[in-house]
Amino acid sequence: MNACRLRCLTIAISLFLATGLLSAQEFSRAIPEEVGMSSERLGYLTTALEEYVAEGRLAGAVTTIIRRGQVVYNEAVGYRDREESEVMQSNAIFRIASQTKALVSVGVMMLQEEGLLHISNPVASYLPAFTETTVGVAREGTEYDVVKANRPITIRDLLTHTAGISYGTGAAGSAWAAAEITGWYFAHRAEPIRLTIDRIADLPFTTHPGQAWVYGYSTDILGALVEEVSGMPLDEFIKDRITDPLGMHDTHFYLPPSKSHRLAAVYNLRRGETLLRAPEGPGMETQGQYVEGPRQSFSGGAGLLSTTRDYTRFLQMLLNGGSLNGTQLLSTASVNLMTVNHVGDLYRAPGMGFGLGFSVREDVAASGAPGSIGEFGWGGAYHSTYWVDPVEQLIVVYLTQVIPASGLDDHSNIRSLIYSAITEQTPFLPAPQR
Repeated sequence: MNACRLRCLTIAISLFLATGLLSAQEFSRAIPEEVGMSSERLGYLTTALEEYVAEGRLAGAVTTIIRRGQVVYNEAVGYRDREESEVMQSNAIFRIASQTKALVSVGVMMLQEEGLLHISNPVASYLPAFTETTVGVAREGTEYDVVKANRPITIRDLLTHTAGISYGTGAAGSAWAAAEITGWYFAHRAEPIRLTIDRIADLPFTTHPGQAWVYGYSTDILGALVEEVSGMPLDEFIKDRITDPLGMHDTHFYLPPSKSHRLAAVYNLRRGETLLRAPEGPGMETQGQYVEGPRQSFSGGAGLLSTTRDYTRFLQMLLNGGSLNGTQLLSTASVNLMTVNHVGDLYRAPGMGFGLGFSVREDVAASGAPGSIGEFGWGGAYHSTYWVDPVEQLIVVYLTQVIPASGLDDHSNIRSLIYSAITEQTPFLPAPQR
């Protein structure tokens, strides 16, 4: 190797390491009063969460709040594993289920910015199995007809959940059950996601594209699309293009065994019953096979595990307009496009719309909950939730592991307590950090 090539290689490695260190810089910790919040009132949030644990409605949880780019609250309550008396720590790792969708949606937009796809294009341009799709139309009883879809499904349809694809429900639910494709849990599957998606394409969907907001496998299909367009397995794409650049080092599709001691246990809370530890094994209401198992199916809709620290980094990138500590993943234009309503009134939640991967608040009064117009977020099946409020420069990530979570009202209480702790409104929106 000549001296010039060696020098160039050394510079490249140094730049790579410097970028990695920069992107992994931790958020500074602020006294709440320094960023317009009340320490006393945030204490009410801790008290409320501890009461849920004491009452046996939660085993444990971690909540992180960022305001104006600084951590104002980062608290763990209860137990990571109640039966083993393992106390919850703030670095606990959680199954985040549908919070995976946001990362995959960002990945799709990154590929659009690179000219490798366009969200207005038919999915079939990249995944030929979707060239001719069908819809199940109910008849009397359990009978149904299969008709050709009224138009091709686009990538935008998948991002907005208006492709008509459910989690195996609808008139043709029996066909989905026979194909053993129902529900969002994929960790037990011993096949690559692309094979599962090709089988999904052959089944009758719930509605025609653009006809209704139908929650289901759309983002799993986007995961297969990312694999096809990028030429990388989804887990590698997410790691190389999103989580590593953002310093999200505890976000994985399947947990390394060396981190299994940090994984929070799953609990079931059924109406009228006490909180019980979920059984071992595969399934939506079990501990799942996120450490031991096939480790082959990378579900773009529900496959990731993460921490509140990691997920707030991802959300701060979005709040900053696509960048974090000098690492640019998306343009501000793409972030803005993702976080406005694309579905009109198809999304039925009062005061809310749906963007490219997120719900979006359009009318605070109609929604009946504190927040701001333009706020965006979502949650996961294990009863986690998150939101970003650009007006208040506020990020909230709340992770717990309860499924089902019958009768739990913690999400609405958390929201009310957090907004009541804001003592100083943000007078203006700062320019995105570059």
